[in-house]
Amino acid sequence: MKRLDRRALFASGAAAALLAAAGLTLSAPRRGGRLRIAVARETGSLDRIAAGAMFESLTEVAPDGVLKGALATDWHSRDGARVWTLALRDGVSFHDGSALTATDVRDALDLSGAKIETTSALGLRVELDAPDAQLPFRLAEMPIRNAAGAGTGLYAPQRHQPGRSFLGHRRAQHWKDGEAGWVEAVEVIAIPDAGVRAEALREGYVDVAERPSAVDLSGVRYLPTDDDIVLAVAPGVGVPPRIGSVPEMDGGRIAERWWIA
Repeated sequence: MKRLDRRALFASGAAAALLAAAGLTLSAPRRGGRLRIAVARETGSLDRIAAGAMFESLTEVAPDGVLKGALATDWHSRDGARVWTLALRDGVSFHDGSALTATDVRDALDLSGAKIETTSALGLRVELDAPDAQLPFRLAEMPIRNAAGAGTGLYAPQRHQPGRSFLGHRRAQHWKDGEAGWVEAVEVIAIPDAGVRAEALREGYVDVAERPSAVDLSGVRYLPTDDDIVLAVAPGVGVPPRIGSVPEMDGGRIAERWWIA
């Protein structure tokens, strides 16, 4: 196993104090702290986490599979799912300070063959070339960004080197306040060696390690099970009762759903 290069890890910003608490799922999320995650480089998890932190979509699929509104507050079709009307959430802003508008969403949506029109500042009409009852679920997979590339997510990027590292800071105000976005910062670093990821977790440099090698990690929690280890989680990290399984990292939403006790 490679030894952990402490100086390099500190230089990456991944070293911060680990808060000690019970190693079980915590019942009440609380604001504060920094969630530090070490991921494998080949899985693409770093960029999924970054995208989940920075961007939102019109709808969102909860870990239990239930579809709920995100940037859209209403969507319906009255003609057999070919023409859809969408209403957008008011008071949403991008990380660059500009307000979310229907024009931004129209330009961001990737719907081949569809005719997308704005009906008001926060209204859209989507005419598909064929009926699609699954459109609201497909919208959950389309991140919304403005022409400058900014998102509306809970965490504004401070540093993002695709495939290598990400640091996002919690926005001071967001429409999900009280529902998500518990940590004040999320930091992700790609560490190719599974042994080094395990050692980083064991020595308290990170709070979550993806697919660590089998070393002595006493007190940590393995997800989804002890026999099928995708994530190793340090004591003091709050984990929701149910997490998304596809893709890994709580469906890419680990930054906004997990917390530090």
